[in-house]
Amino acid sequence: MTEEPEVTPLGSRVLLKLVEEESVTASGLVLPDTAKEKPQRGEVVAVGDDEETIKVHPGDLVLFPKYSGTELKLEGQDHLILEAGDLLAVLRPRSGRAA
Repeated sequence: MTEEPEVTPLGSRVLLKLVEEESVTASGLVLPDTAKEKPQRGEVVAVGDDEETIKVHPGDLVLFPKYSGTELKLEGQDHLILEAGDLLAVLRPRSGRAA
């Protein structure tokens, strides 16, 4: 069995590991795989070498458009390569602000 190659995005592209959405609704219903939405969140795994364009770093959780990028499977997990400019937002936990 051959080992999978390391994937390094080129230019202003980023490599994301897709984050699966919850499979249980707020009311407790379990959704089958066929009813799940396509993931729109991913964890940045690697970034290209265009430092002026790319504003994210490995480990960042990001939001991206539903049907963007090129899908690939690495080590049995779904990944996506897309242009850094296609990213919509970086998702960060809220700070512990008092209301």
